Amino acid sequence: MTVNAPEFIQVGEDNNARKIAIRHRDGKSPGLVWLGGYRSDMIGTKAEALDQWAEAQGHASCRHDYSGHGESGGEFIEGTISRWLEESLAVFDEKCAKGSHILVGSSMGGWVALRMVQELAKRGESHRLKALLLLAPAPDFPHELMKPHLSDDQKSQLQTRGYMEEPSEYSDEPNIFTKALFDDGDNNCIMEGMIETGCPVHIIQGMNDPDVPYQHAMKLVTHLPNENVSMTLVKDGDHRLSREQDIALLIRTVEALINA
Repeated sequence: MTVNAPEFIQVGEDNNARKIAIRHRDGKSPGLVWLGGYRSDMIGTKAEALDQWAEAQGHASCRHDYSGHGESGGEFIEGTISRWLEESLAVFDEKCAKGSHILVGSSMGGWVALRMVQELAKRGESHRLKALLLLAPAPDFPHELMKPHLSDDQKSQLQTRGYMEEPSEYSDEPNIFTKALFDDGDNNCIMEGMIETGCPVHIIQGMNDPDVPYQHAMKLVTHLPNENVSMTLVKDGDHRLSREQDIALLIRTVEALINA
């Protein structure tokens, strides 16, 4: 477990300001940039393993908690993809200005990573990316994976309360999904046309994933027709992909992307 204290940057102004917790390590290029999943934090198993590997190999690494997550400020219920994207870009600009980087996005972090690619391209800064590594990526998950299966009660909760709850397999606390997350997610959909990354993309996906079916990752590939994309399917892999053999696969894939 990480023992060093995080540093903080402020993102947003006035009532929208929130402190974002960061752990950054200087080192050689390409650096590794961790983008966690929904309700995950930067000291999870995969993030820690990547940071330890980067330290051992002398590579730069950077990870942060989205607002409402982990050690960052802000309210979780105010979170949206646009908000977490803004924070991720701010951290990237603040701590990853030198050299090229590999964005490693887990679950929802894969969506954030792909949106970062689009925003960096608009700024003419695609050269800052060496590769993308997406772990059980969940782009457009409210629209693609949740809306088609919402019950009448859940739809009613979203309209009357502004949020819905569902049991979590990973916590005693229920998952909360807000109407704002759904509405903003629709504005950030990327699986509606061609996605251009300008760098290699590797996807690691468990075929026994109950949260993000492997067919979703395969559909994502169809939206990357002109990109250098490869995929590793883990037959017995779940959504977390945090077993010892999963971590070993993660590290081997990072090494291959660095040496490509």
